[in-house]
Amino acid sequence: MMEKTLTPKEIVKQLDQYVISQHEAKRAVALALRNRWRRRQVEPPLRDEIAPKNIIMIGPTGVGKTEIARRLSSLAQSPFLKIEASKFTEVGYVGRDVESMIRDLTDLAVNMVKEEEKQKVQDKAAAVVEEKLLDLLLPSNPNYNKEVVESEDNQSSSTREKFRSMLREGRMEDKVVEMDVEQPRNIPMVEVFSNSGMGDMGPDMKDMFGKMFPKKTQRRRLSISEAREILQKEEAEKLIDMGQVSQLAIQRTEQLGIIFLDEIDKVAGGREGRQGGEVSREGVQRDLLPIVEGATVSTKHGMVKTDHILFIASGAFHVCRPSDLVPELQGRFPIRVELNALGEEEFFRILTEPQNALIKQYVALLETESIDLHFEEGAIREMARIAAHVNGKTENIGARRLQTVMERVLDPLLFDAPDMEEQEFIINADYVKRQLADISEDKDLSRYIL
Repeated sequence: MMEKTLTPKEIVKQLDQYVISQHEAKRAVALALRNRWRRRQVEPPLRDEIAPKNIIMIGPTGVGKTEIARRLSSLAQSPFLKIEASKFTEVGYVGRDVESMIRDLTDLAVNMVKEEEKQKVQDKAAAVVEEKLLDLLLPSNPNYNKEVVESEDNQSSSTREKFRSMLREGRMEDKVVEMDVEQPRNIPMVEVFSNSGMGDMGPDMKDMFGKMFPKKTQRRRLSISEAREILQKEEAEKLIDMGQVSQLAIQRTEQLGIIFLDEIDKVAGGREGRQGGEVSREGVQRDLLPIVEGATVSTKHGMVKTDHILFIASGAFHVCRPSDLVPELQGRFPIRVELNALGEEEFFRILTEPQNALIKQYVALLETESIDLHFEEGAIREMARIAAHVNGKTENIGARRLQTVMERVLDPLLFDAPDMEEQEFIINADYVKRQLADISEDKDLSRYIL
């Protein structure tokens, strides 16, 4: 895994390419990731005793909490699931069961391993697909007599080899053939159960009923390129061992899985004066506790242990504190990092420095219209200033405000781009001010437009 080749400093450096500032949070997740690799180097039975150091990220919205966790999962090549804690409800109430997140994470791991196994059998599948395509191009004639077949055997073999050469050279990609294509099976009754608050019975029952009903196929006319894609997928599915895939996926979930529990503050409440919904909030925490501590969850792929899954929780904690979580849950999140609110200077860096910076995205979008878009530094600083100004006057939504600001600045250009004759367009500070002056100064308009 890539995880073991990266030191904490290298992990932070990688995260710096996508997330501006928040060094403490990056440092915490880098250590957590490296510690997982260190644990796997320890000899058992001590290895099994080393628990993951779960993290709580504390900070307002739009400062990079989710982005840090998402980029971390890609660095580790880990199954990663982001889910809002507020989606869960206390046992006895209608809603999602907390164990469903482990099932979802396992499904993601199965898909990851399945794709990796498919890549390993691509060459074998391609050889089988080539023969099937030739069979479609040269169908056997059931009305031939045995003598006729024998007499034309050499000729048909020669024709088949010619077609094979043409296939490999890509000269028959648009040739149309007829083939039977498997149709997706509809089982509407499963949805009735799934929507009735029965948790994760829906997917499991769908699998069960799917095995009971025969597969349906439909005769379709397809080009060779379309037929190859369908056949390649079918043959690769046949060649992989799903039992082994499930086993590897469970192992990956248990050892490398990362669950990002967003909005953890929404299920925390003050310790005094609890009423109504707050009782349910504490119930959600009690339900989360065994999963975070370490439990065995039943999934359709097998039993999954959660002891070494890394949990990263996050929340703004505006109206409550991490200490308002139940003590047992607090103890399972030993690392707490506070993310700083972003200001004008951070916004300027966010617009320009990351690999996926908004400026670079819009330049690439308008290149598709043959327009060379340029932003002067003054324009970028003005957009950063206005975003920080509006965040201060209205709800502070962090870096997400930049997306709205840029859409308002570029709205006329994006609309008129297909009809423009100019090949170059320069955005300067005056242009930004003209586009945003009225809105940024009007508090009511800012609240609803920016």
